[in-house]
Amino acid sequence: MDSTDTDGEVRVIDTGTPPERYARGWHCLGLVRDFADGKPHQVNAFGTALVVFAGENGRLNVLDAFCRHMGGNLAQGTVKGNTVACPFHDWRWRGDGKCAEIPYARRVPPLARTRTWQVAEISGQLFVWHDPQGAKPPAELAIPEIPTYGSPDWTDWVWNSIEVTGSHCREIVDNIVDMAHFFYVHYGMPTYFRNVFERHTATQVMRSRPRADAAGVSQSTNYGVESQSDATYYGPSYMIDKLWSGGRDPESEPNIYLINCHYPISPTSFRLQYGVMVEKSAGVSDEQAEQIARAVAEGVAIGFEQDVHIWKNKSRIDNPLLCEEDGPVYQLRRWYEQFYVDVDDVRPEMVNRFEYEIDTARALANWQAEVDENLAAGRSAFASNLTPPREAISAESES
Repeated sequence: MDSTDTDGEVRVIDTGTPPERYARGWHCLGLVRDFADGKPHQVNAFGTALVVFAGENGRLNVLDAFCRHMGGNLAQGTVKGNTVACPFHDWRWRGDGKCAEIPYARRVPPLARTRTWQVAEISGQLFVWHDPQGAKPPAELAIPEIPTYGSPDWTDWVWNSIEVTGSHCREIVDNIVDMAHFFYVHYGMPTYFRNVFERHTATQVMRSRPRADAAGVSQSTNYGVESQSDATYYGPSYMIDKLWSGGRDPESEPNIYLINCHYPISPTSFRLQYGVMVEKSAGVSDEQAEQIARAVAEGVAIGFEQDVHIWKNKSRIDNPLLCEEDGPVYQLRRWYEQFYVDVDDVRPEMVNRFEYEIDTARALANWQAEVDENLAAGRSAFASNLTPPREAISAESES
């Protein structure tokens, strides 16, 4: 008898419970251009409601949404000068959290102050800092700039947003070590896959080629040519993915930037956002380049929407049963835990450098056989997946 035989023992899933605490770090709320229209905007995040507004000076501010006077929703109010005015009694709140004026009152109460959130505008995106301990963000945790943002040789962001309910943010972060799901969900065939975790960053380096039985997802129709992805999480929720399209020299600069980010709404819901920016090829008009960026974003959307469908229907699992090719799931989760504990409780194993490379040879051989079988039978990889129609998924596209 095989010495590993467990005599009928079965694995029981430990579902655990999602943390009530929200991650410490910078979180992207969306694009600056979508908030800078002179109107207040409500963002539900971190178990509360926020109001985002730009005053006459153009500076974006983020405050708690509910007025400290009688609880009116400032996001339903009006921007007046450099303040947001409550629709209930017109109390006017500055970006620093102080009430600047009460039109019907002789004086403003000394305690008329609300919570303000530290913000940063980086590469056309608006970030807020969240820390349960109330500390200011250390400089070493700053989100890096996208070097090509604003260049006339690149498009602007094509941005998408999906609200995910019934899942914790950890589900999306797990994907950075999940080599196999790129074949089944994102229609790629990884030929190289490596992870590096260090301090507040988690990196995935991948080379892959598109599945020939999933035409329409990739912009490439040369299914033997590899593309390259170099994706890094900076903190718990914001990933920059540098992409080299198929056939492009990996020693050159990337020609696509993909942003994959999210912010928590509640312990069991979050908003997933992703944006694409592409380099304009020589001889291509701005309109054509924009169409290319949108086509890339649509290909990304197919995979993300399938991710969402899986997350909404899967079980939370704290004790995943893994094989050798599943990657360092537990090590990643240990890295991720640093954002959910007090700074003094961050342990060395959460932040020390860790590297892991997966041998993709066996997976590729079996996957190629599956692709060949589908092609011979005239089947598309889309036919067997479980994704509902795209219109059934709550997705908002923003231009």
